[in-house]
Amino acid sequence: MAISLQKGQKVSLQKKSTAGLGEILVNLNWNSTPQNQGFLKSLFGGNQGIDLDLGCLFELKDGSIGAVQALGNAFGSLTRPPYVSLDGDDRTGAAAAGENLRINGNQIANIKRILVYTFIYEGIANWQQADATVTIKYPGAEDLIVKMDSYNSSEKMCALALLENVNDETFSVEKIVQFYGGHALMDKAFGWGLNWRPGRK
Repeated sequence: MAISLQKGQKVSLQKKSTAGLGEILVNLNWNSTPQNQGFLKSLFGGNQGIDLDLGCLFELKDGSIGAVQALGNAFGSLTRPPYVSLDGDDRTGAAAAGENLRINGNQIANIKRILVYTFIYEGIANWQQADATVTIKYPGAEDLIVKMDSYNSSEKMCALALLENVNDETFSVEKIVQFYGGHALMDKAFGWGLNWRPGRK
């Protein structure tokens, strides 16, 4: 069973035992191959696949802020701050497992909020062809599905879901699916306060 979230809908991830929430897995899967755009376009690179990257902004209770993403090799850590890690970087979308962010739910008392996002690192900004889906899994509960069902944007960045600490035992999860022209604009919209500079991977 799974729950498909509607935009703006919030659900709660609640602690099921004294140990804590356990590991929360955020999985991104997408269709990497655009539809055929014709022989001439393929000749000139028009059929380039879409490389989506999964990442997040984090804010800890001690005021620390930052990002976990492949760009800049900021893969994070589960066992020390920010208690969030990125498994790896799927450059093509062909990997069956997609890309995965892992959140250490047992450290919820140290985490204030996490904004999960994706951006098109390579390829045209065609979100409909990418057909991306985010699945949030945590122990003892139904999967949460965040479907990217808003496509009318040429921007290359999308804020997907916001996880907020409610009472040190519960994460509120809200579907966002809002598009931005880049990291800095998304950061400003959510009042994060990081300084951004161009980077490559």
